[in-house]
Amino acid sequence: MSTEASETPRADCYAKADRGLMVWGREIRRKLLGPLLRLLVKCRISADILTLASLAAGLAFCPVYFFSRPVALGLLALHVILDGLDGPLARHAGTASRKGSFTDTMTDQIVVTASTITLIAAGVVWVVPGACYLFVYAVVVAFSMIRNALKIPYAWLVRPRFFVYLWFPIELYVLPNSIDCVLWTFTGLLAAKMLTGFIKIRRRL
Repeated sequence: MSTEASETPRADCYAKADRGLMVWGREIRRKLLGPLLRLLVKCRISADILTLASLAAGLAFCPVYFFSRPVALGLLALHVILDGLDGPLARHAGTASRKGSFTDTMTDQIVVTASTITLIAAGVVWVVPGACYLFVYAVVVAFSMIRNALKIPYAWLVRPRFFVYLWFPIELYVLPNSIDCVLWTFTGLLAAKMLTGFIKIRRRL
């Protein structure tokens, strides 16, 4: 769930470059998903329900992964789909808010953390790149929200979660032992944004 386009962005995690792309993508989804959104409203399914369902699907990936990897990947895909629906539904229903945007961001971060820890526990991801990736990712998200609240947003941000999710099946079925390199790459990019974010925030305080 996201803020209305007309509102002044505060304490969300979007960079300047992201925001224009987000508005463009929002309009595309509004046109494509119109019939589905009207059906969801008619069925009294709220954006909050979709957010909770998205969280449940993402967390279900974790235990299911140890029993059926294809089913677990399907649950992760469901998480991504539902995550892409709650914002459009909130705006369609007129219930979009900053509280919803904050909840959506936290939900995303919980699933990023839980799914990565699952792969670490399964021995697919080495603990060092996995832990570094989770740490810098969480800090950059927090710094982005702080910088937006201080009206000094990032010019651009790396948002690797969808790419990393996509790499899960590639790691399992196409290129084994490759995901650590992917995580190290994004960790380096995120670490750079973490450093610049810290400097900007410190200067403003």
